[in-house]
Amino acid sequence: MSKRGDARVDPVVHVDARLVATRPAGDYQYMTFAAPGVPDLARPGQFVALTIGGPAPLQTARPAHLLRRSFSLHAVSPAADRSEEDILDIVVAANGPGTQWLVNLQVGESVDLVGPMGRPFPLPRERVSCVLVGGGYGSAPLFWLASALRERGCRVELVLGAATKDRLFGVDKAQRYADGVTVVTDDGSRGRKGWVSDVLPEVLRKSDASVVYACGPMGMLESVTRISGEFGAVAQVAVEESMACGIGVCMTCVMPIRGNDGVTRMLRSCVEGPVFRGDRVRWDAYDQGWAAVPADTYGAPHAQGGH
Repeated sequence: MSKRGDARVDPVVHVDARLVATRPAGDYQYMTFAAPGVPDLARPGQFVALTIGGPAPLQTARPAHLLRRSFSLHAVSPAADRSEEDILDIVVAANGPGTQWLVNLQVGESVDLVGPMGRPFPLPRERVSCVLVGGGYGSAPLFWLASALRERGCRVELVLGAATKDRLFGVDKAQRYADGVTVVTDDGSRGRKGWVSDVLPEVLRKSDASVVYACGPMGMLESVTRISGEFGAVAQVAVEESMACGIGVCMTCVMPIRGNDGVTRMLRSCVEGPVFRGDRVRWDAYDQGWAAVPADTYGAPHAQGGH
């Protein structure tokens, strides 16, 4: 694996991925692709980037289709022999014309795919208790992670939250992946009524967890990081920044991260992330999901007239 901040050295493949199955999952679409070579390389927390809109020439492409879309890997199934195919699963929320095009693909159609990309979740070296927190379809990568943790003998508690029951993902199969499951919705339409931050202290107290893994909206990740610290647990968060290129070139997904030396730098979510230690993220720089460049960031511009 590449060191944080270095150029990518992990293997990545570029393939035509064929859609082999697709079905609704609440407000989301569960999509399965045959993607040769990707499953063998992938690890929990990584993502794939898909071209949107088909093979139309650039000059005729719709603006909403020019950039790739990135999706966390929900599950992978490497081929056992030559008679099988390499399979991967993603979960898609159709929030705009690009993702709407994607969920309307028919079985048998193909899409240009690059992956696996990004830094995976770091796995503990010893058997420890872990809590996994997912917000909305941010829970998608946590099921594969849960399996990997349990294979290492770790205890796993899952916390799944969303605004409504239709915005939850994976509740019906969560018991197969975890030793305990807590479900919470803003409106109380499934599970307990409230936010993830309302139930997390209770789960941490019960599980005595050493590590908390989380994926979801930035506001949720901030609260998970804060609460985890209060209980002496390390938070590892997979951020949901928009990634236009997915390979670290466009710099649209940069965010302020404090390094081991205490210096804040603007790092790329798609390369140095999407997984970061929660206590290294400069949450103070965020306002309604958008991050400013803190004044003490390395290389930040200084006010005119300063010395």
